[in-house]
Amino acid sequence: MESLSSGLLYGFSVALTPENLFACLMGVLLGTLVGVLPGIGPLGAMALLIPVTFTFNATTAIILMAGIYYGAMYGGSTTSILVNVPGEATSVITALDGYQMAKKGRAGAALTVAAVGSFIAGTLGIIGLQFFAPKLAAIALSFSAPEYFALTLVGLLFLSRLGGGSLVRAFLMIGLGLLLGTVGMEKLSGISRFTFGNVQLSQGIQFVPVAMGLFGITEVLVIAEQVTSSPAVARVKFRELFPNSEEWARSLPAMFRGTGAGFFVGLVPGPAGVLSTFLSYSLEKRVSRHKEEFGKGAIEGVAGPEAANNAASAGAMIPLLALGIPFAPATAMLLGALMIHGVQPGPLMIEERPDVFWGVVASMYVGNVALLLLNLPLVGLFANLLRVPKHMLMTVVVVLCLVGAYSVNNSVLDIAVLVGMGIMGYVLRKIGFDLAPLVLALVLGPMMERTMCQTMIMANGDPSYLLSRPITVVLLLLGLTALALPPLVKFVIRRGHTAPRPTGGSDTGSIG
Repeated sequence: MESLSSGLLYGFSVALTPENLFACLMGVLLGTLVGVLPGIGPLGAMALLIPVTFTFNATTAIILMAGIYYGAMYGGSTTSILVNVPGEATSVITALDGYQMAKKGRAGAALTVAAVGSFIAGTLGIIGLQFFAPKLAAIALSFSAPEYFALTLVGLLFLSRLGGGSLVRAFLMIGLGLLLGTVGMEKLSGISRFTFGNVQLSQGIQFVPVAMGLFGITEVLVIAEQVTSSPAVARVKFRELFPNSEEWARSLPAMFRGTGAGFFVGLVPGPAGVLSTFLSYSLEKRVSRHKEEFGKGAIEGVAGPEAANNAASAGAMIPLLALGIPFAPATAMLLGALMIHGVQPGPLMIEERPDVFWGVVASMYVGNVALLLLNLPLVGLFANLLRVPKHMLMTVVVVLCLVGAYSVNNSVLDIAVLVGMGIMGYVLRKIGFDLAPLVLALVLGPMMERTMCQTMIMANGDPSYLLSRPITVVLLLLGLTALALPPLVKFVIRRGHTAPRPTGGSDTGSIG
C-alpha cells in the first residue's frame, strides 16, 4: 500500500508539471471534441496526432494520447442526448433514453447525470488501474517467450469473436494485419522479406501511415459520399442542468453498477466500451422498478451505460500497461505511440519507466476532474460544433494526414501507404469489414512472431513444448473457449427455439 501511495504521489509530481498538465488538458479537450463530432472517433484522432507528439517526451505524449481516449467517452453523450446523433459508438445506447429525456424537457438532467456518472466511473476505474496493474505486472514477471506468444494469440482470438460480425471476416483482417507486419527485415535473422528491392521497405510498413489511412482517409471518403444537413440542436439553460431528488436516487445506484460492469469488461479483449454499455443497459432494465420507461426516457438508461464505457476505458489500460498487450483498438493505438517513443509497456515498465506509468495514472485523475468541469458549462458550445460544415472539417483531416504521414520518415513511400490504406479501408468498410482487427494484428504481429521464434529455439523446434507450461496451456484453453463458446451458445438457443411444444391440455392453453 505504501509503495502504491508513494508511486501515485510521484505520478502527481510528474503530471502536474506545466507541459504535462497542458498535454492532459489538451488531450481531454480534443477527446471531448472528437466524441461530439460523429465520424473521426478516438482512433482517428489518435492516429492523426501521433506525429504531433514526435517532439514530446514519452510521458507527455502518452498523457496527451490517453486524454483523447478517455475524453472521447465523455463527449459522445452530448450529441446523443441533444440531437439523437451518437458522436461515438459507445454512446449509441445513451441515445435511446437520453434523447427521449430531452424531448420531455429533461436534457439538462440527462447531461448532468451522464457527466457525473462518467466522472465517478472514471475515478473508480483509475483506482482499480492503480491497484491491479502493479499486481498483474508482478505476476507477469514469471512470463517468458511461450507465455507471451500464447497471450498475443489469445488476444487476437478474443478480438475475432468479440468484435461482432463474421468470424471469417475477422480472421481475414487479422491475417492481413499479420502479413503487413512481416514486411521488412526480420529481427532475429536479419533477412529482408517482401521488400521487392525497395530499401525503404526494409524498415517495415510504418504504423502511423497505416493507422492514419485506415481511420483518417477512409473516414473522409465515407463522409464525402453522405449528404446530410446540420441538425437542430436543443438549447439547455444552466439552471436546467440540475436533476431532481428522484432522478438522483434512481441514477446513483446505476452509476455504481455500470462502473463495476464496465471495469471488468474492460479487462476482456474486444470492443470493451461498446460491450459494456450494452451489458449495463441490459442490467439496468432487468433490476429497475420502472421497466416500462426504458426507451421512453429512463434516467438509469443514461447513467449506467455512460458510467460503464468510462470504467471500461480505465480497465482496458491494465493489460496494456501491465502486460504490454492491447486488448482493444484504442489501446493498440496507445501501444503504437509508446513504442514510437521507445517505451515498451509490460511487467518491467513500472520499474524502468515509473515516470510514464505513474504520470499517466495521475494525469487520468486530473483529466477526469477537468472533463467534469468542461462538459457541463460548455455543453452548448460543444453541441454547436455539429453546425460546422463537414467539407471544411474533412479538408483539415486530409491535410493533417498527409503532413503527419510524411513527417514520420520524410518519405514519399509513407504517403503512398497512407493513400493506399485509405482506399483499401474505404472498400473494406463498404463491403462490411471491421478494420480494428487489422490494426491490432499489425501491432501484435511482430511481437507474436518474435516470441514464437524464441519459443521454438527454446523447444528445439518441438511445438508440443507449449503444452508443458501450465500458464501457456491455460491461455491457449481460453483462446479455444473464445472460439467455441459463441457458436455453442447460438446452437443451444436455436435448439431451444425450434424444440416442439407439447400439444393439448389446460396448461398449453394457458401458455398460448
